[in-house]
Amino acid sequence: MAMANDTVATRQHQLKVSRVFPASREQVFAAWSSAEHVKHWFCPQGFTVPHATVEFRPGGAFDVCMRAPDGQEHWTRGHFLEVVPPARLVIDMTVPGADGEPLFSAHTTVVFTSGCGGTHMEVEQAYTLFHPLAEQMVKGAQMGWEQTLDRLGRALEYAQQPAARSVVHGSFRIERRFDVPRERVWSAFADQEAKAKWFGGGNGQTILARTADIRPGGREHVQGRWGSGTVSTFDAVYFDVVPNERLVYSYEMHLDQRKISVSLATLELKQDGAGTLVVMSEHGAFLDGYDDAGSRERGTNLLLDAVGEYLKG
Repeated sequence: MAMANDTVATRQHQLKVSRVFPASREQVFAAWSSAEHVKHWFCPQGFTVPHATVEFRPGGAFDVCMRAPDGQEHWTRGHFLEVVPPARLVIDMTVPGADGEPLFSAHTTVVFTSGCGGTHMEVEQAYTLFHPLAEQMVKGAQMGWEQTLDRLGRALEYAQQPAARSVVHGSFRIERRFDVPRERVWSAFADQEAKAKWFGGGNGQTILARTADIRPGGREHVQGRWGSGTVSTFDAVYFDVVPNERLVYSYEMHLDQRKISVSLATLELKQDGAGTLVVMSEHGAFLDGYDDAGSRERGTNLLLDAVGEYLKG
């Protein structure tokens, strides 16, 4: 372990920060319950969360990657010690350095109590420093948590009440090569039984409904419930279906009863030697205050990862 001297490892710091949110204990508690929730708020101003793993049970992982405005990524690695719905969480967190050795640890207790017109959430952290670099990092923790709770407040406000009508546009293009013929890749997307093996149902989601009719004018419907209780719904209409070459479709996404986006997507398959080049292009309209924060592109990359694993099998 990288330490300047033996006294560094014994140095302790503590932090306590709290906030009252105009939401129920169940809603505030659920904000910690899945990677998709955490990605929308668990970082200070100007940062994003491109990667997270949340296994919402005692012993489960709580790993969060915060990307700074300059592109540097900073990981927090942890696991849940206690999960007591909807009253209390205890998480053991460690922040590693570039060499993977811990800079400091943070024993984190989060308590949720009703009252004051909403939910009082108190975060208490006890830090143990293992490296001199951690001193400055811990000094900025108070401000970081204040900004993070500001973001949580905005996320809960969005969930609580309809936002002002607005549309924010976003586009992305992803290329991925698979070492299998086009016909196999096409089947993974166009055959309902094959697609069911990789599309949805991962990362703590339970599939509630699934239908697909992939032809011009055909529809696809997938609905799943996350560990937090939130239900997501994917409804697509196919406009152009060229076997082994192209799919063009539009789809809506709902979280519970709220429509969050409408997208136009194109899947292209191109022969590339003995393999297949997949090009996914998408333009999304994100509705009424929904902050995508890049999660749709990240999610599509994860789905293509799942396609690759399916094709290997």
